[in-house]
Amino acid sequence: MDGPVIAEWIWFGFIVAMGACVGSFLNVVIYRLPREKSLVSPGSACPACDKPIRFYDNIPMLSWVLLRGKCRRCGAGISIRYFLVELLTALCFAGVYLWVFYFEGRQTGLEGGAMEQFFSGGWLFYLAVMTLIAAFLAASAIDLELWIIPIQICWFVTAVGIAASIASGWVLDADVLLRGSLFPGASAKIAAMAGGAAVGTAISLVAMRFGLIRPSYELDAAYEADKAINPDTPEPEYNDRKEIVKEIIFVLPIILCAVGAMKLIQLPALADKWTTFVEYPAVMYGFGSLAGYFSGCAVVWATRIIGTLAFGREAMGLGDVHLMGAAGAVIGPFWVVLAFFIAPFFGIAWALYQAIFKKIRQIPYGPFLSAAVFLVIIFYDSLKTLISNLYGTNLQ
Repeated sequence: MDGPVIAEWIWFGFIVAMGACVGSFLNVVIYRLPREKSLVSPGSACPACDKPIRFYDNIPMLSWVLLRGKCRRCGAGISIRYFLVELLTALCFAGVYLWVFYFEGRQTGLEGGAMEQFFSGGWLFYLAVMTLIAAFLAASAIDLELWIIPIQICWFVTAVGIAASIASGWVLDADVLLRGSLFPGASAKIAAMAGGAAVGTAISLVAMRFGLIRPSYELDAAYEADKAINPDTPEPEYNDRKEIVKEIIFVLPIILCAVGAMKLIQLPALADKWTTFVEYPAVMYGFGSLAGYFSGCAVVWATRIIGTLAFGREAMGLGDVHLMGAAGAVIGPFWVVLAFFIAPFFGIAWALYQAIFKKIRQIPYGPFLSAAVFLVIIFYDSLKTLISNLYGTNLQ
């Protein structure tokens, strides 16, 4: 093999190893984050004997196989979940890299071979996408076990998505961004609405901070005290319709500010200046990511509000709202909404599986949403072509 081919193989091996290492960290996140433990210290230890795990027993995938799924010191079993998460993450890192840069299953707008595309700016897109996929893998595992989605995971993905979109204006040429549609762009109107929604969110958060808006499903101090003494203390009962009204009040400033901002930039004194401002790539894609965040939140939150008011019981969870907001910050407004409507098909497939094999295990909705987002990312070009042919529109 010649030098470039060897370099490609070495780099691909590094991608696989990096994925496995990220998977090892995800195992830490999955176990510690919902239990409010530090992700940094102490180091990894056996849950059974609490003895620190040596570095040579903490090699992703390999150590689990060599130890045959048991602790070297006490012989206690180590869940196969650790191995599977590391393996799945490594496969995702490798698979997405090959699909995007080698097989060109997702057009990047960049030229050259896989490594050339990656180091010519494709790395930024890869970083944003793999952050989303890895984080959603951890969120799904936590949701499957505990029926919660830690909001910290969603915030992290959102921050990375917005930061990467803004940075894309400096890392990649404008024509590459337009050809590849690697990051969500925004028109002047969409950018104004996203900016207005951000202002409205800040207003609602400040109002909540000063007690002008009450959070929904609030736990009082007496319950917290009882819970600390007796972990099995049942949660208080709520009137779901009344609680959802509190969320409607929280959302109102966001909607009003978004609409107000859209009207504001239509004023003759501001229209041309705002349009020119949004034409800068960093601004266009930064606001596009922000618009994706609010679109992802909106489609789930609207479903939650309407469903709760209609049926008198809590519909979907706020964790799902933040999850799809984070997805939207990476994949953009249209695609996150499309993913939301694809997710029920995964739910139907699970229901059919249960019906055929007589299973009764119910699982939360977060994994279905995550699977739909992953499908949209992987088959972006095919879906874009299909929708464009059906409706004659150009999508980004």
